[in-house]
Amino acid sequence: MVRVKVCGVTRETDLRVVAAAGADAVGAICDVPVETPRDVSRERARELFDAAPPFLSTTLVTMPDSVEDARELVRDVEPDVLQLHADFSADELASLRDEGVRVVPVVEATAVERARAVAPAVDGILVDTPSESGAGGTGQTHDWEASRALVEAVDVPVILAGGLTPDNVAAAIRAVGPDSVDVASGVEATGGVKDHDAVRAFVAEARDASGHEEVPA
Repeated sequence: MVRVKVCGVTRETDLRVVAAAGADAVGAICDVPVETPRDVSRERARELFDAAPPFLSTTLVTMPDSVEDARELVRDVEPDVLQLHADFSADELASLRDEGVRVVPVVEATAVERARAVAPAVDGILVDTPSESGAGGTGQTHDWEASRALVEAVDVPVILAGGLTPDNVAAAIRAVGPDSVDVASGVEATGGVKDHDAVRAFVAEARDASGHEEVPA
């Protein structure tokens, strides 16, 4: 069964809809040096995660300048998962697990060697379509064949992100075979505000596709 994460939540109302729709994880974006309507303060991220029900995993998405910055964020927000847009080494990534979080770095679909290098040190790898700044959340898809090759190259769960919507998530799952899918702008009414019908549709489409995955020829 492919797991589903809805990211970029800024309101408790949206978080409750994410949980009720049957998503497995919710994400909040914090301390990123790029303009995004989804960025929230540490205090706000902590409030949102405190409101999450027990079986909804919480993911802090951030772009820290250093490992120590990442540690401080984890201690302030207390997420279940730390998703990192950063070029930390495998050893640095592994050290962050000492904070009691699962660690998921973001890797470009074509960066197979980077994925192989960090895979033994982390709990999963998120494949996204980066902007020039290195951030994700571009709302653009990437080469799903490359994503499939990365899935096959590593022994850790791979989370597929980048331009996913209720209309294309099923095709993405069938093409890539990821462990999880991740959506932010693809289920929004406006920046930072979720479209509740789109959230429900995305989760339903992902669940339905999970039982009909196809490996490309």
